[in-house]
Amino acid sequence: MDLLTEPFGTSTLEWGALPLRIALGIVFAHSGWGKWSRGISGTGRWMESLGVPFPQLNARMVATLELAGGLLLIGGLFTHWVAIPLAANMVVATWAEKFKVGAPFQGSESAQGYELTIVLGLASAALVLLGAGTFSLDELLR
Repeated sequence: MDLLTEPFGTSTLEWGALPLRIALGIVFAHSGWGKWSRGISGTGRWMESLGVPFPQLNARMVATLELAGGLLLIGGLFTHWVAIPLAANMVVATWAEKFKVGAPFQGSESAQGYELTIVLGLASAALVLLGAGTFSLDELLR
């Protein structure tokens, strides 16, 4: 074991996805729940202002994806598969914030940045590749 490159050994690698899954799951589930609880029609009107086609339908699909997908990530169920649409969702969100809203990369007191959507998208892509890890429902189904 090399203390510089593997300070905890290789046996901890299988647990690496757990904190990533839980953090992403909480953020996505909270975001999806927020869209529903604040009134999904408002999210649809915001999407309409950005020129999103079928804004009310897309608002409901995104909110459901984020809520259900976040809960699935927390439990580690279907992780590879649920992370794909979550990553795609964050690509669209980043594009909308950058090119439609004109948001800065880093947020400030007066504007939300799009750095969070980039992190969420790349972290979701990592879970597509990593999977759920050892402590997950996916592992129980194996």
